[in-house]
Amino acid sequence: MIVVTGGAGFIGSNVVRELNNRGHDDVVVVDDMTDGRKFVNLVGCNLADYFDKDDFLGRLKSGALGKIDAIFHQGACAVTTEWNGRYVLETNYRYSVDVLDFCLENAVPLIYASSAAVYGASTTFNENDPSAERPLNVYGYSKLLFDQHVRRRSAEALAPIVGLRYFNVYGPGEAHKGSMASVALHLHEQVGATGEARLFEGSGGYAAGEQRRDFVYVGDVAAVNLWFYEQRRVSGVFNVGTGASATFNDVANAVIAWHGKGAIRYIPFPAELTSRYQSFTEADIGALRAAGYTAPFRDVRAGVKAYLDAFGQHA
Repeated sequence: MIVVTGGAGFIGSNVVRELNNRGHDDVVVVDDMTDGRKFVNLVGCNLADYFDKDDFLGRLKSGALGKIDAIFHQGACAVTTEWNGRYVLETNYRYSVDVLDFCLENAVPLIYASSAAVYGASTTFNENDPSAERPLNVYGYSKLLFDQHVRRRSAEALAPIVGLRYFNVYGPGEAHKGSMASVALHLHEQVGATGEARLFEGSGGYAAGEQRRDFVYVGDVAAVNLWFYEQRRVSGVFNVGTGASATFNDVANAVIAWHGKGAIRYIPFPAELTSRYQSFTEADIGALRAAGYTAPFRDVRAGVKAYLDAFGQHA
């Protein structure tokens, strides 16, 4: 069986769909369905079983689940504004260490979600440069802490252990995330409701709407996950982005183009975000390419169109 933690969530459900698309129906999803709205992400998926995240670890450690072919560990508290450090570190770090312990002890491949939030205040985004790891929130720190733990224990691994530092992911399956959903979704809803796409005024030396992020389509992210699973020969921590940043204006214009109407309105930059906001991200994907991944990534215009075209199917 193949286990996907966070499998009812945004990226996790897209990994489940891609596994199904490639003929795998032996997929076990692990998640916390306290927010039952996430069920829509699994409609149409073929699952072998489902376990609550609090039940899963006990079953995993006892061997009750039987033979596991691989674990895609996508589950996490992904709320970047959450400041309950005990909760975030227990959920994102301690739980991940328990999963890693099992994989190391049983030679099970592990592909896990890290985050570009580990770079925080940095202006360079290279996985092999510790000086670039400058998280701005406890979420980013929890991801960095686990990356560091994995690196310290890499010599123990008898099967691949892969960490994927996701940049700004957008696409189908994120509607349940509320304020944590991508700017593409928020702008789509704004333009549909009011005809206006609202962006922040200038900040961090950038003009209005010209702050830049590496926006990566979730379908491309799922493809990277499946590539590492199928290769079974590569370990390490890798950036997952397009390798080219785009402005928030670019995203807004792509959304407006899809709607065939709308205009951008700039709103004041929130004072509380001044010291905690990434005005620029751009993945260095040299390590990913060197590992052998050659597939292209969609740019914002193509990705937003694919997203909004699919929106009615599973938002």
